[in-house]
Amino acid sequence: MSNETARYSTDSSWAARADAEDPLRDFRSRFHLPPGRDGAAAVYFCGNSLGLQPKTTARFIAEELEDWARLGVEGHFHARHPWMPYHEFLAENTAAIVGAAAEEVVVMNTLTVNLHLMMVSFYRPTSARHKIIIEARAFPSDQYAVASQLRFHGYDPADAMVEIPIGEDGRFRTDTVLETIDRHRDTAALLLLGGVNYYNGQLFDIGTITAHARKAGVTVGIDCAHAAGNVPLQLHDWDVDFAAWCSYKYLNAGPGSTAGCFVHARHADDSTLPRFAGWWGHDRDSRFAMPPDFVPMRGAEGWQLSNQSILPLAALRASTDMFAEAGMDALRAKSLRLTGYLEFLLHAQSRDAWHVITPSDPAQRGCQLSLRIDRDGRALFDHLAANDVICDWREPDVIRVAPVPLYNSFADVARFAALFHAYFNDR
Repeated sequence: MSNETARYSTDSSWAARADAEDPLRDFRSRFHLPPGRDGAAAVYFCGNSLGLQPKTTARFIAEELEDWARLGVEGHFHARHPWMPYHEFLAENTAAIVGAAAEEVVVMNTLTVNLHLMMVSFYRPTSARHKIIIEARAFPSDQYAVASQLRFHGYDPADAMVEIPIGEDGRFRTDTVLETIDRHRDTAALLLLGGVNYYNGQLFDIGTITAHARKAGVTVGIDCAHAAGNVPLQLHDWDVDFAAWCSYKYLNAGPGSTAGCFVHARHADDSTLPRFAGWWGHDRDSRFAMPPDFVPMRGAEGWQLSNQSILPLAALRASTDMFAEAGMDALRAKSLRLTGYLEFLLHAQSRDAWHVITPSDPAQRGCQLSLRIDRDGRALFDHLAANDVICDWREPDVIRVAPVPLYNSFADVARFAALFHAYFNDR
């Protein structure tokens, strides 16, 4: 038993004490919590699908609507937060979340759009090296994007898309990832890896894997959809070539909100990289001169296509301001304790009918635990939903549970565990 586990208790008062001592406890009151059937807050463990709404979001958006009504087009320059440089207001906080310099990140588009734009620049296949390595059970949109890129370049995904195998325990081994890279080191052009696998919640050793891939001459892209805002990232120091993420999960920016993108600083001035160009990525000093030739801005901003959608950016700014206030280190510390408490309570009773496929090593996971239910998993999920627990069902047999440190409490965890075990005890 670890020292951390030894500090947990099944005593009903433990969660209340932990919440009272939680330095981040006040953030919970700054979110809209969905109500349960009795009017009290539901247990919301679905932030890995859609984060909750910060209470400041409405005000941030209302300010832009007011400035639009008051100023019209002049809002581009004279709004309280002028629209022309609006995306720049998010750069510093976004960079802190993903471990980058401000010039290495930009908020734009949606996740899969950004992945395609990145692959235009960084997937440069040759007859010798054209394979793309991706983990098995990657998020389907990533698989679709990779397959379509391969077909676009004239390759058959059945041959050119290499899947990193997953173990019978539902987890990936770092050694297996490295061995897959080695096996295809002479034919692979790109590794596109989920930072945290959406299905099993496993956090990959991105630094080790990236170093190994780049030594083999393989370009590295990371899909951080389930990692950004969930776990500390060091995209710059890990030497990742590019990354992309959405903002509606752990970043709480609202359904379908504006995504983000990272391009390593060593590519900032590389004019040899092909890209799909648009006017918002053009050099800002001459953008409105409307020149015929595209001159990209330095860094990640040079991959922008169109002027930004301000209302989603306002929602994202409301959330990233909160991340800056809390700090990723403090959020990670609470996340480790909160998820560890969930694991402790789940394991305190029989596991005959279920098991956790997320790694037990806290360094290999964020705040998500994926529970594989051996039989009647959907019935269990429906039981939880009927008792005001909002989590996530994934076919064929997995319930994903994500206690998010910004707004979930230790009492939430205790309530979930009690309902979970009650289902089996009553059968």
